[in-house]
Amino acid sequence: MKSLSTTMLFIALILNLQLLAEEKEAEEKEKGYVFTDVITVKDTPVKNQYRSGTCWSFSGLGFVEAELLRMSGKEYDLSEMFVVNHTYSDKAKKYVRLNGHLNFGGGAEVTDVFRVINLYGMVPETAYTGLQYGEPMHTHGELDILLKNYVEAIIKNKNRRLTPVWHEAYDKVLSTYLGELPETFEFEGTEYTPAEFAKSTGFDVNDYVEITSYLHQPYYKEFVMEIPDNWLWAPIYNVRLDEMMNIIDYALENGYTIAWGADVSDKGFAWKKGVAIIPAEEKDDLTGTEKEKWEALTKKEKEKAMYAFDGSVKEKEITPELRQEHYDNYLVTDDHGMLIVGTATDQDGNKFYKVKNSWGTEGHIYNGYFYASEAYVKLQTIGIAVHKKAIPKKVAKELRF
Repeated sequence: MKSLSTTMLFIALILNLQLLAEEKEAEEKEKGYVFTDVITVKDTPVKNQYRSGTCWSFSGLGFVEAELLRMSGKEYDLSEMFVVNHTYSDKAKKYVRLNGHLNFGGGAEVTDVFRVINLYGMVPETAYTGLQYGEPMHTHGELDILLKNYVEAIIKNKNRRLTPVWHEAYDKVLSTYLGELPETFEFEGTEYTPAEFAKSTGFDVNDYVEITSYLHQPYYKEFVMEIPDNWLWAPIYNVRLDEMMNIIDYALENGYTIAWGADVSDKGFAWKKGVAIIPAEEKDDLTGTEKEKWEALTKKEKEKAMYAFDGSVKEKEITPELRQEHYDNYLVTDDHGMLIVGTATDQDGNKFYKVKNSWGTEGHIYNGYFYASEAYVKLQTIGIAVHKKAIPKKVAKELRF
């Protein structure tokens, strides 16, 4: 009897420990978001822009790669730095012509990707890596400063007139760091020029359109988005807020991804936790752009920024008026380019969007993706790019597509 009692006590102890472990696991899960993917559109592997301000090229070409995957089933790895080289080169010309009255830096828009493809073509990563300066990953701090100082020196030169070789020398700086742009290259046993390669993929920039939603411009018309990185002064279509969100949903439901330009410097963005929200509770804002500035925050600042991420929380109601207020007061800026690839729900059934980033995958909770709430996308979106066929017919008719 004694032996039986001991056995029973031992079994009871094991069961009790197991129950405690399950309760602890459930409690830990309750403290964080738990996402269930609903729609996932196929896309290409996550890349790493590393220490460069070229998210627009990574997200833009990630969008192109996803479109090529959708259209042909073929996975391409396209060269971001081919696009960056051409964009930096052309931006310098405009900057000098405007006597420096233009934003000059690493930033640009998805428009620039379409423009480069249209004017110069595109190349695979194997033909142009853009890593010619002794670094294994894209590290543009030195290059960015050098290019800015170069164009400033050209504008301020004491000759009072420009030499005919200034831009040629500027391009030499680009080719020294990023490599000579290929005139021809071989891909899968065939020789191409960049223009021939672009044509061979079947990607047509005319099939795509950029869309936003603001109150200071008429709906269903194009206007020039007043943001610093829009150095091209490229136009974008304006629609109602609910229509912009419907376009995103309709596109995903029909197998299209969405190029997403948005602000990730908001306090509701927590990269390491893989979530972005707009809580109803207000706290002091923190400035910062992209991964490098986020990482530059102190531990205390990060803890202050990363609040309300212990589980599903009530979020702010986003109205067109609030969007406009944030835009007008620089609370939402042209901060980062990404790719929306799907939808998901959290443990309480709240809707989120699955987003592909370009900050690599190492040590990240969702392998380079994160989940942005519906409120976050409504408020923080600067603009989107989609295939024209990914727009609901009613809105497409208003836009005359």
